Amino acid sequence: MIVSTKELFKHAYGNYAVGAYNINNAEQIMGLFQGNMDSKAPFIVQLSKGARTYTDKRLLEAMIRAADEIFPDAIFAVHLDHGDEEACMDCIESGFYSSVMIDASHEDFDGNIATTKRVVDAAHAKGIVVEAELGQLGGVEEDISVSEDQAHLTDPKQVEEFVKRSGCDSLACAIGTSHGAYKFTGGQGLHFEVIEEIAKLLPGFPMVMHGSSSVPQDEVKRINEAGGDLKGAKGVDEDQISKASKMGVTKVNIDTDGRLVWCRVHREVFKDKPDVFDLRKPGTVFIGEYAKYIAHKNDVLGSSGQLEEVRKAL
Repeated sequence: MIVSTKELFKHAYGNYAVGAYNINNAEQIMGLFQGNMDSKAPFIVQLSKGARTYTDKRLLEAMIRAADEIFPDAIFAVHLDHGDEEACMDCIESGFYSSVMIDASHEDFDGNIATTKRVVDAAHAKGIVVEAELGQLGGVEEDISVSEDQAHLTDPKQVEEFVKRSGCDSLACAIGTSHGAYKFTGGQGLHFEVIEEIAKLLPGFPMVMHGSSSVPQDEVKRINEAGGDLKGAKGVDEDQISKASKMGVTKVNIDTDGRLVWCRVHREVFKDKPDVFDLRKPGTVFIGEYAKYIAHKNDVLGSSGQLEEVRKAL
């Protein structure tokens, strides 16, 4: 059942975070739904601009509709991740999406508000929720590329004015994470003081954490042992993610980790079984492995076991 992110956030705020997982193909969709059903968790399916053009947005959307039928007990939202204004408007007009993210964080403060407000007005007219971004994450993921000197944390002093003037429903905050598999070079971590300050200024308002993959070192090790070359890949400590999920961070975006599982499975299958050329063999292994990873991540977020309570609250 497709629901609004606003409904999911209302139930989650201060108690747990909803996992928002990026998908690109049938195998990811099947593993994602299976993992959330195994862990009995509500979730968010995220489609990026890149995912919508990888094959064709209509094909991807049709697979999500099919998964909704295959897994009738699932409760989830469908979200556009890191959209520009054109992509947001396209998703709003489609009538399929529960929410869209307008990422105008590269603009100055007033420009960010103006762009976000245009998307908000169009989305709210159709009952669609809008996520905006204030502050800017560094790193590289798909068509997002922000150098370290351009990245900056969200300024809590700006959040009240931004939310009031833009009308956005949730806020992606830059709190120390970054996109991609190379998030940290040393012992850096999340800036909990920023989360605390925003929660005080906007009590009950949903915060979103981007760039939240943990980049499991076992996955990195196995990828490298199977011929990969990921040196120095490092993600967000899961204990920090768990802590943030109880402080008002209600949506946690995870993309890179899913790619790592995909990479590890396929490298190992082709390394160990060089005679295999049937794409369904590594695909079947991946579905099961991805489902296990999703269930584990939901345990970290605290969303495991929340499905029936969410169903009652809807």
